Amino acid sequence: MHKENSPRPPVLQHVSHNVRRLRNAAGISQSALADKSGVSRRMLVAIEAGENNVSLATLDRVAEALEVAFSDLIQAPELRDHSRINELAWAGTRPGSKAVLLSKATARREVELWEFTLEPGDHYDSEPDPDGWSEQVYVIEGHLRLTLGGREPSQQVGPGEFFMFPSNQTHVFSNDGTVLLRFVRNVVL
Repeated sequence: MHKENSPRPPVLQHVSHNVRRLRNAAGISQSALADKSGVSRRMLVAIEAGENNVSLATLDRVAEALEVAFSDLIQAPELRDHSRINELAWAGTRPGSKAVLLSKATARREVELWEFTLEPGDHYDSEPDPDGWSEQVYVIEGHLRLTLGGREPSQQVGPGEFFMFPSNQTHVFSNDGTVLLRFVRNVVL
């Protein structure tokens, strides 16, 4: 969620506060949360201390174990409008590549709205979501290559185009072009 030698992003502070608060509210220890989530106790201690770069997949497992939405972990606790999140949740290997969780809306559980930018040559790898989840992508500029389940051929999505897919399989968003890729991603839970 952040890069080495960069200032600690506020989202790590939010995650730290929210995981500790939600774990205490559920009345479970770090060891019990580790067992329930499959995340090591050492990692949970680091997350609660705000000291660790944590993957989105790890946060998903913690959220599921706490029986809350992913967005409940990264949202600023003091926000009055809980549908607006606007937090940096992922930074790529190249400057300018990022994922910002913009908002959420309630669906069966909820819908997450993300704004992604990928610099040329960068990619974002996502683990499978639970059965019944889906994703929608809408490309604003550039060209998105979407690889589902590690299978080729990939789906190509250009500016002004969208694509929807069941996300219970691995999926990779790639920018193979020479210009910045901007797209919106909805995750429907």
